Amino acid sequence: MSFIEVKNVIKTYTTGDESFNALDDISFNIEKGEFVAIMGTSGSGKSTCMNMLGTLDKPNSGSYFLDGRDVFSMSMDELSEIRNSTIGFVFQGFNLISRTSALDNVQLPMIYKGIQEEERIERARKALKLVGLEKREDHMPNQMSGGQQQRVAIARALVNDAPFILADEPTGNLDTRTSIEVMDFFVKLNEQEHKTVILVTHEPDIAEYCKRILRFKDGKIVADQSKEEWQKTRNRNT
Repeated sequence: MSFIEVKNVIKTYTTGDESFNALDDISFNIEKGEFVAIMGTSGSGKSTCMNMLGTLDKPNSGSYFLDGRDVFSMSMDELSEIRNSTIGFVFQGFNLISRTSALDNVQLPMIYKGIQEEERIERARKALKLVGLEKREDHMPNQMSGGQQQRVAIARALVNDAPFILADEPTGNLDTRTSIEVMDFFVKLNEQEHKTVILVTHEPDIAEYCKRILRFKDGKIVADQSKEEWQKTRNRNT
């Protein structure tokens, strides 16, 4: 069984008398250790797919297995546990607590997991060192650049040793140079830490870092390509 198995998923939204499928019978598998971009314009279904993969939303029909577990049959408590132990989230807006230090922000997932303070601090410091911020652990978010804040968010996603990193437009609020730095960390997580990384983006230059690209349009997957295949398609269209 693949690490992620999505089969025949449909997610329907209703507005007034009209309904539309944000996800229209999508199916795909992702193996452990893959680095995948989910691409598409606004309204393509990529964000709805991300919410489903992150167990934040449930579709109308279909199946989703994560590491052999049937996600759609889980209780709320089981879903909460899987989000805390299996999935590390990285968001466009960083989602850091403004009046809390980098070290304390990174500790948050472990507090929810009931880990003792001494171990929390040790693991948080290790995660901050991994992203190159061991000298910034006492800094508040407003004392750090956007790139540093995103690296704190990455450290927070890593601190429970989640095997699956799910990133939603992680460079959307960053300049080009800082975006490159952040994406280099995702490559490192994939290649050296062997994390499964799924990155949601609408930017081709960011998708270039991934090894496989799923392109969404109108709720459907219109292409599932290796990086090399996608680059050839992109070059033909430019």
